[in-house]
Amino acid sequence: MNIIIAGAGKVGFHLAKTLCIGHNVTVIDQNAQALERIQESLDILPLQGDVEDITTYDNFLQTHIDLFIAVTNVDNVNLVATLVADTALDINKKIVRLQKSHFKNTPIAKKLDIQKMIFPIHLASLGVASLLDYPKANNVKFFQYTDFKLISVMVSQTFIPQVFTTDKFKIVGIERDKKFFIPQNAVTLYPNDLVYCFGDEDAIRSEYHKLEIDTNVTIERCVIFGGDDLGVSIAQELLNKTKEIKLIEKDLELCHKADELLGGKVAIINSKYDTHDIFEDEGLQHADIFISATSNDEFNIIKSLEAKERGIKKVVAINNDMEYYNLMHSLGIIVVRGPKMSAYNTIMEEISTNGVVIQKSFCGAKAVVFMRKVLPNSPLAHKKIKPPKTQDTLVFYLRDETLHPLKEKILLEEDDLLIAFAKEQTSAKIKQWIYEL
Repeated sequence: MNIIIAGAGKVGFHLAKTLCIGHNVTVIDQNAQALERIQESLDILPLQGDVEDITTYDNFLQTHIDLFIAVTNVDNVNLVATLVADTALDINKKIVRLQKSHFKNTPIAKKLDIQKMIFPIHLASLGVASLLDYPKANNVKFFQYTDFKLISVMVSQTFIPQVFTTDKFKIVGIERDKKFFIPQNAVTLYPNDLVYCFGDEDAIRSEYHKLEIDTNVTIERCVIFGGDDLGVSIAQELLNKTKEIKLIEKDLELCHKADELLGGKVAIINSKYDTHDIFEDEGLQHADIFISATSNDEFNIIKSLEAKERGIKKVVAINNDMEYYNLMHSLGIIVVRGPKMSAYNTIMEEISTNGVVIQKSFCGAKAVVFMRKVLPNSPLAHKKIKPPKTQDTLVFYLRDETLHPLKEKILLEEDDLLIAFAKEQTSAKIKQWIYEL
């Protein structure tokens, strides 16, 4: 594919790094140093220019562009760049990253013929808010074709190692000592294992208390450290769930702004963050959930550890940089993707997904799940298929709300859903198998 990425920041860089393998990628930015940094490590075409200037695209007038992705740090620039590029070029699909979620409720996507608008701050906020509905979960993934969920649970430190078996759902992945693997048979679980369960959410709820025995069954009192756009967005999502919220922010101006945006419904506490007494002074140690939501991963880790020392059972940190993902997990901190990581992962999932196959990454992109629906009148209906010959994978078919292992040839039926879980290293083979059925 011919791909243009407008913006050479962190998201643009990671997108270019992934997409330059097998595709022609051009990155456009006015920042010459950012472009030089990308060009030094990636096989891409750097183009210094104003993405809002139509003449910037002159070199592509005779080229069909399969994908245009606007990921600068300014919403208006992304929207104008998409409009200008679409005016000048023949573009098949346009994806735009936007910070302000108020664009979500406007017809702007239709008017600009944008196929996908990504709202990473909103996505990160929803990731945190979903944990309140699943108090013992580390993460929850939802899917288009089924009500089944992928729910991860951290095994408590006091758990006695044992073989854990259940016929109510499937264990499709385990992260242990920073390494991820897909169990093929019954496996012994150990304290601090991060276990990925797939199936009916009620069935998972009925069993996961046996693994995670520390967290309260309900969450009412919430503490958020960080009062910028993300912290305010998280607070708004928690307000929608009628929770008691305290928001801590060191910048007085941001405190006033947060108080206004949240309508005075949240207790805003101005603090320099440096004092350890704030937990006792403000009664934060009584919280059911603690969320460190700044843009600094190191600070998020420090505050999360302080919260754990104060006895708070459910501690969440926003992860902005993949380098800190494993460290957060190893410290028993629940990790939620930050806005930039949410933008990257959502864009990659959008690119990798078509109308038939869905692709989502999990466990910090160490693993991938693929789903393919046998739609009515699909050529797959009544077709005999056999399982892939790939290690480190689990493949199922969902029929009549029952999950069956795909271990031998079967005859597919309409409305069947094929589901494959694979390690990132073997995902390319599974992707090829499920697309070529």
